[in-house]
Amino acid sequence: MESVGRFFDAPRSNFFLFGPRGTGKSTLVRQGFARALYIDLLQPDTFRTFSASPERMRERLLADPGIAEVIIDEIQKVPELLDLVHSLIEEKRGWRFILTGSSARKLKRAGVDSLAGRARLCSLHPFIAAELGGLFDLERALQIGLLPIVLDSPEPVQVLRTYAALYLREEVQSEGLVRNIGNFSRFLEAVSFSHASLLNVSSVARECEVERKVVDGYIGILEDLLLAYRVNVFTKRARRALVSHPKFYLFDAGVYRSLRPRGPLDRPEEIEGHALEGLVGQHLRAWIAYSDDDWSLSFWRTRSGVEVDFVVYGPGGLFAIEVKNSARIRPQDLRSLKAFKQDYPESRTYLLYRGADRLRKGDILCLPSHEFLLQLRPGRGLDEGL
Repeated sequence: MESVGRFFDAPRSNFFLFGPRGTGKSTLVRQGFARALYIDLLQPDTFRTFSASPERMRERLLADPGIAEVIIDEIQKVPELLDLVHSLIEEKRGWRFILTGSSARKLKRAGVDSLAGRARLCSLHPFIAAELGGLFDLERALQIGLLPIVLDSPEPVQVLRTYAALYLREEVQSEGLVRNIGNFSRFLEAVSFSHASLLNVSSVARECEVERKVVDGYIGILEDLLLAYRVNVFTKRARRALVSHPKFYLFDAGVYRSLRPRGPLDRPEEIEGHALEGLVGQHLRAWIAYSDDDWSLSFWRTRSGVEVDFVVYGPGGLFAIEVKNSARIRPQDLRSLKAFKQDYPESRTYLLYRGADRLRKGDILCLPSHEFLLQLRPGRGLDEGL
């Protein structure tokens, strides 16, 4: 696969770069900081060296006055290095630290907040359509997702099949995050049914035949490993009774497809619809992460079941986005957006669908999904290219 430029704009100061395995963190920082001292903690000998003696870092830097930038890749492997990095930053010798991580769990315990104000928190996501440009294929993205490690492979389906197993072996099992790896494996399959849906922890627990608090812990592990996220309901100036449960998403459409069981009792259109909604969601998260403005991502659902898939709110406006995995637009497809517009007249409303034509239905602009995704890029408004 040819080299693809990323929209991530590195801060000029020290920063953390978080992102799931395979999103291209190592490639990005090595290309962007080619002259930096690079410490890869996934290498067994490097891991052993700094686990035994974190102070080795200081000795290495003091021995080479030409070092200006330091990359510590997968710093969660040796969280004790955080204290040392903190100390080195405080010495103000001019070193700049770039710290990458695919898990926030150990770093939370080690005190990543202690570096607040001294290192910015950034995130890297799977590719978005505008980064790929002409290489973006919506149908393919819905099947295998947009992880660089997957798209770069001659056997993308096989990489996806082993992706979850890689995390189970290298993050969950090796770090002792769960006592029963079999229960956690069953949980991964069960929770895939909650993708793009309201998260009912009790229902997932029944499916896994474990206690509710165990599933709560498992979901926390997925979030700490950056493999999943929750979207809360939009409640600002609410005029109707709204649900309180968040919606749940796996971070990449391909990872969702690899975990979601398929058989004669599973409806293909339901799986496809959830994959499309998740693909739009991961694009919106990336756009927010790479933008400078303070945006939030929510959804809207009343107690009576009227739902808008995504609500984007920030200094640039209020946007309501409904996603339909259909080539035709039916009158009932517009009802939720009309209800939201009634409660929030200042909002801009969009329906994304699988058709080929741009249509205006009253206040609602209906767009082909691929067109909306391709125009979505940081540095400009959500609807600037529409």
